[in-house]
Amino acid sequence: MGNRGMEDLIPLVNKMQDAFSAIGQNANLDLPQIAVVGGQSAGKSSVLENFVGNPLQRWGITMLKVMRVVEGLLPSGFGTTSPPLVLQLINCPTGKKFTDFDEVRLEIEAETDRVTGQNKGISPVPINLRVYSPHVLNLTLVDLPGMTKVPVGDQPPDIENQIRDMLMQFVTKDNCLLLAVSPANADLANSDALKIAKEVDPQGLRTIVDHQPDFDGFRDRRRYIGVVNRSQKDIDGRKDINAAMAAERKFFLTHPGYRHLAERMGTPYLQKTLNQQLTNHIRDTLPALRNKLQSQLLSIEKEVEEYKNFRPDDPSRKTKALLQQQQVHAAGWQQLHVDFEKCIEGSGDQIDTYELSGGARINRIFHERFPFELVKMEFDEKELRKEISYAIKNIHGIRTGLFTPDMAFETIVKRQIGKTKEPCQKCVDLVITELVTTVRSCTKKLAQYPMLREEMERIVTQHIRDRESRAKDQVMLLIDIELAYMNTNHEDFIGFAT
Repeated sequence: MGNRGMEDLIPLVNKMQDAFSAIGQNANLDLPQIAVVGGQSAGKSSVLENFVGNPLQRWGITMLKVMRVVEGLLPSGFGTTSPPLVLQLINCPTGKKFTDFDEVRLEIEAETDRVTGQNKGISPVPINLRVYSPHVLNLTLVDLPGMTKVPVGDQPPDIENQIRDMLMQFVTKDNCLLLAVSPANADLANSDALKIAKEVDPQGLRTIVDHQPDFDGFRDRRRYIGVVNRSQKDIDGRKDINAAMAAERKFFLTHPGYRHLAERMGTPYLQKTLNQQLTNHIRDTLPALRNKLQSQLLSIEKEVEEYKNFRPDDPSRKTKALLQQQQVHAAGWQQLHVDFEKCIEGSGDQIDTYELSGGARINRIFHERFPFELVKMEFDEKELRKEISYAIKNIHGIRTGLFTPDMAFETIVKRQIGKTKEPCQKCVDLVITELVTTVRSCTKKLAQYPMLREEMERIVTQHIRDRESRAKDQVMLLIDIELAYMNTNHEDFIGFAT
């Protein structure tokens, strides 16, 4: 494919996204895209805003076109990106000035409030924003809601789970690249973006890390790139993007730790890298995407042919259609039950020979991931010996002890057992995620009934979430039982009586 053909790849996928958005369906096609993930206020929207550039009235000749009545740029601040925002940047040398960024931001906020409520609710319905400018490269990014743990405004108590479920709908897809945004002044061990990236892409095949350039804590195959966003003071002072880009460039050129990497850092380089990687990714996935689309087209044409002589005003047809709807509803639930059970138990007739799925993935969590999380817990032997020594001395008090008191042993061991609570909780979270993914996989046969499929997924997923807290309570109860009584009459102990 020539250079001209390569340039047309991203606009081609954009047209498909717009078509699916217009009909409210995705045709079960896993479109290649880049999803931007990160914690609440991690700077995702600021990074994307840097791509777009200065307010439109300062751009020169520019045209902005917005899908779904949205006319705007990205609002910034705590909890602002509630629905997914599909940002399509189109390189266009000429055009027409349309509006300014303030109007754009207010329109997005109004659309967000209409979809999610006025107090930071969330919605899986994406907002499509298309920007034409001579100062951007062809690029499409999905700005996902920031991960948060504390409800804000009228958000439901389970907002963390809702956001996580929404993120998983995007990031678990094989054709979705991840732009993981982490602030450089935060502890990387607690980075929400890297946690989600490691979970869904442990080999780092789909992940690009937007962070400080000296970070090597994540094994990604698509490199990491540092950028400098505007501070809140800069935003309040209405510092324009050109000045911010100049300051970013100066920072990387003059900083002793970064100047040797200056040509591979900064917003322009990040945008260029994303453009190249998305283009190459689309090129690699396009053949399979085309084959699947053609297969679905043939299937739909065959189904349309069956209704060639259909008359909606025929009374017998109406009665038959109603009965068919009831049968589809009942059969849908029954089929979901059968497929889910087979997928979990491993007795399905359709065996996946390319990757683990369903019960096999849950089995791997219990027998590989969970032991790994336990082994990963840090134990400082020197510090542990010091704690044991202090415990023994404090128990003896003013007396000189002859034997090691059992209480010292129990105190130290109980503290170590208590550290297993976090890995156990994480194990439950991973299993819940797999169960939800399995449910969505089992409803694929209902693709021609999207509303029924969506409602069935919602009901079953809600049931799983309702049982999640009970499962965690049982796990914590089991650990508390172990903490309540130390059975030293066990073969693991030196004094075990054979």
